[in-house]
Amino acid sequence: MSKTIKVALAGAGAFGIKHIEGIKNIDGVEVVSLIGRELPKTQEIAAKYGIGHVTTDLADSLALKEVDAVILCTPTQMHAAQAIACMKAGKHVQVEIPLADSYKDALAVVDMQQRTGLVAMCGHTRRFNPSHQYVHKQIAAGKFNIQQMDVQTYFFRRTNMNALGQARSWTDHLLWHHAAHTVDLFAYQCGSQIVKANAVQGPIHPTLGIAMDMSIQLKAANGAICTLSLSFNNDGPLGTYFRYIGDTATYLARYDDLFNGKDEKIDVSQVDVSMNGIELQDREFFAAIREGREPNSSVAKVLPCYKVLHDLELQLAS
Repeated sequence: MSKTIKVALAGAGAFGIKHIEGIKNIDGVEVVSLIGRELPKTQEIAAKYGIGHVTTDLADSLALKEVDAVILCTPTQMHAAQAIACMKAGKHVQVEIPLADSYKDALAVVDMQQRTGLVAMCGHTRRFNPSHQYVHKQIAAGKFNIQQMDVQTYFFRRTNMNALGQARSWTDHLLWHHAAHTVDLFAYQCGSQIVKANAVQGPIHPTLGIAMDMSIQLKAANGAICTLSLSFNNDGPLGTYFRYIGDTATYLARYDDLFNGKDEKIDVSQVDVSMNGIELQDREFFAAIREGREPNSSVAKVLPCYKVLHDLELQLAS
C-alpha cells in the first residue's frame, strides 16, 4: 500500500487525542473520521485537528469506503465487539489495551483476524516504549537476563475520571486493563511463557464495584519471577514503574525514560525514531499494513496474556 492510509479514530478522550498527536508525526497517514460519545465535544476536537468527518456511531465511519483502518480508544467493554465489527467491514484495526475483558471475547477477536487476514493489533504500549525497547535489545543481544521484575501501577481513581480529569462513562479495571500491561511485558521480555500466576485483591468498592487494590505474582518457564502491585487508592505519584533486576544490571523504567539501579538516567533517544511510545505503537500498526505482515503486539501475540488474566480472575472469584 503506497497511498495515504486513511484512519477512523473511535474515542475522543485522553487516549484518542494521544493517538491523533502521534499520527501527526507519521508520513502517509491521515485521520479522516472521529467518533465520540458526545457530538459537540467530538466536533470541537475534530475542528482542532482538521478531521473532516465526525459521528457518534462507529458504523457511520465503517461505511466510509475511504477508511482503511480504525483505532479504537473506546471503553474496555466495547473493544472486542468493535474490533470484530471493524474486521467484518474490511478494515484493519488497532485496539487500545485491553483487547477484551474476557478470554472468550479475546479468542473471538483472534478468530476473526485469522479468518479475514487483516492486520489486527492491540495497544500493548510497553512493548514500544524506548525504555523497554532498550532492555529488550539488551536481552536479545545476550547482555542481560531478567531474574525478577518488580512493578508498581498506582493511580488515584476513587471516582470515574480519565487521564485528563474528566468524568468517564465506564469503569476502569486493575486486572483486565492495568495488569495486562505487565503480564504481557513480563512474558515478552523474558521470551518465556508464564507458567504460574497468583493474585489477591482488596475490598470491593461499594459504588464502583471493583477491587481498588491488587497484588499479582508471576513465574515464567525460564525461572524469572515478577511481583506486581496495583492500586486505585494511591494518593501520590501516579503511573507505572518497572524495576528489572537481572544477572548483569538493574534498570528502572518510567514510561519512555530509563535509569540504572543507581537512578542515573540512560540515554534511550536513539533506540527508535521517536521518544513517544504511543506514536511508535502507531508506526508499527501502519508499517504492518503497508508491508502486509503481522505486527508486534498482534492480537494473536498478546492472547496468552489474556489467558493468564482469565485464570487469575477465576482464582480471585474462588
